[in-house]
Amino acid sequence: MNDTLSHLDSLLKRFPDLNCCEEEIRSAFELLADCYDRGGCVFTCGNGGSAADAEHMVGELLKGFLLKRPLSADEKRRLQAAAAEDGTFLAEHLQYGLRAISLMSPLAINSAVANDQGGDLGVAQQLFALGQPGDVLVAFSTSGNAKNVAYAAQIAKHRELKVIGLSGQHGGRLSHLADACIHAPSSETYRTQEYHLPIYHCLCMMLEARYFAE
Repeated sequence: MNDTLSHLDSLLKRFPDLNCCEEEIRSAFELLADCYDRGGCVFTCGNGGSAADAEHMVGELLKGFLLKRPLSADEKRRLQAAAAEDGTFLAEHLQYGLRAISLMSPLAINSAVANDQGGDLGVAQQLFALGQPGDVLVAFSTSGNAKNVAYAAQIAKHRELKVIGLSGQHGGRLSHLADACIHAPSSETYRTQEYHLPIYHCLCMMLEARYFAE
């Protein structure tokens, strides 16, 4: 079993309740891998605890998670030449990342949109401005019915992005808006979020193994 699939196998052994999600997780991984193979970017969104999950997932993508992802020798040489005084330090400590942006983080634009356009449009506005065909939106909603998440998913489709949903067992609107929707086997918000964390950790491990395993 290659490293990518071993992470999924490990997840299902540790959380047997998630066996019902195996094909959904595989589909989500394929969408993410296709995005990164094409040089795309992953955007994330959610509300409350799901906003924290959106932030958390991005953190695992932007730097080393299980692996260190050191720079290549050529990259180090070019960085040392460009940064002169700090080049050696930067070359030895920076790591490769996978392009990812949480749409929940930018306070100024989200508050400006809420004030000027409507409180539920912040994520959709950012995605309308930033999203490119081939990118991916990962949308967290335990009910699947969050209005701002639905707006973002619809803008993603308009901009030719793929949509991955992480929801609860019923999935709500997100089930119909997403290209792949992972239905955590619970209808309780806190339990759904408890399942979401190991799921997106697994996706990040699988991606890291694909692009950074020696």
